[in-house]
Amino acid sequence: MRKLVLLMHASIDGFVAGPKGEMNWIKVDDELFDFVGGLTDQADTAVYGRVTYQLMESYWPTAADKPNASKHDIDHARWYKSVSKIVISSSLKGKDAGKTRILSSHIPEQIQELKGQPGKNILMLGSPTASHYATQKHLIDEYWIFLNPVFIGAGIPLFKNTYEAINLKLITTKVFSSGVIGLHYTK
Repeated sequence: MRKLVLLMHASIDGFVAGPKGEMNWIKVDDELFDFVGGLTDQADTAVYGRVTYQLMESYWPTAADKPNASKHDIDHARWYKSVSKIVISSSLKGKDAGKTRILSSHIPEQIQELKGQPGKNILMLGSPTASHYATQKHLIDEYWIFLNPVFIGAGIPLFKNTYEAINLKLITTKVFSSGVIGLHYTK
């Protein structure tokens, strides 16, 4: 059975973005890009919330075509164009196109059906609102939390409205030279 794996950056004080969605505090470098590239290679489907999907869609389809495109831009753009994309959204109803499918109702059932189909892992990249929903509905099988060595004081929390304890088991940790710590948990 396929797994839904969340990849999310977080501050030490538990936020995934600032109050206005700021993410300029996230530490990324080639080492982290290469590591995440290994995780994306194990996935053939990406899940996003509407906001993150629109950000991704505005950049990745043409990122590799830019004259100053980095190795990461080229690799991730290739992956982005090749995978199926699922968008959890109530405002994009009925706008499926190409490799993109919009889920706006019966989301838990559709995600479980997707997990039962043959294929590689399903990655949820960022998308705080969608990840809050998926966590509440017990849809996420594994979590990769990239803990950044910074306090931001306020913003969008990593977890919200879970209403109950969700027990996780630490599988592995990865310390990056930037000070970011990757924490890999499973349910």
